[in-house]
Amino acid sequence: MKQTVVKTCGIIGGSQGFRTARKLLETGTRLGSITTPFGSSAPIYRVEIADLVIYFLSRHGENGYEVSAPFVNYRANIWAMKELGVERIIAWSGPGAIDPTISIGDLLVPSDLIDETRGREYTFFEGLGIGFIRQNPVFCPELSKSLREVIESRQGYCRTDDVYVCTQGPRLETPAEIRKFASYGATLVGMTLVPEAFLARELEICYCPLCYVTNYAEGVVERPYEPGELFEGMTTAEERARVDISVDQLFTVAVEALLAAPRSRKCFCDRAMERYRKRGDIGDDWHAWIAPR
Repeated sequence: MKQTVVKTCGIIGGSQGFRTARKLLETGTRLGSITTPFGSSAPIYRVEIADLVIYFLSRHGENGYEVSAPFVNYRANIWAMKELGVERIIAWSGPGAIDPTISIGDLLVPSDLIDETRGREYTFFEGLGIGFIRQNPVFCPELSKSLREVIESRQGYCRTDDVYVCTQGPRLETPAEIRKFASYGATLVGMTLVPEAFLARELEICYCPLCYVTNYAEGVVERPYEPGELFEGMTTAEERARVDISVDQLFTVAVEALLAAPRSRKCFCDRAMERYRKRGDIGDDWHAWIAPR
């Protein structure tokens, strides 16, 4: 079995990721945006921790929440990570809870995805006869295990069987949509894991989300409409305080999980495109896999 020794990893920050970017200016290096065939990536930061080089980017911008989920350049971000040699990515996301038994502020590791987005550019293989890649497991099992163990050590427990439905946004969902998603078996609703997870798989990067639950989805609990408040009143002050505590832990949790993961990859993520190698459609240079633009 082919094994790759992991030396370089990535962390993708979601909402509030700009706060981590600012902190990394104290210990790391700001590389800025990477130019890719799909446009410029979000600005990237480099930091060395123990024996790993870790690259960080804030998905929604480095100066605040500047780019909403449907307009993130996911292809440029994942391409840039690959170009920098990243082999594993932990990406944080703040979904709402469809399952009322989930506590607001909890950290968890979902196991599956439902794609309800529309019109996003979600493949590197436009116009090519490659990319029919199996999506089970959806996320890297090695990273999932490592994240679960870190979260359990901090929180005392960690849910790992949740299904994340990714909606288009930037608007929030209607009560009827949430009922529909619940009928599908979804327990979380967010806007950012698609197409990010699928693009990472196409470039054979291990990928796993780290979720912190921000609110109950529309209709799960009754909340009065409050103009000017976060999510127009869908969260209480106590819930927002719990979320803030979780957000402050995200980068550290991701780093701990990357450090604890086995140095040799024994998952199948780095062989997602093996069928096309055997068929002679692609070679070892991943840049040549992408259609000319």
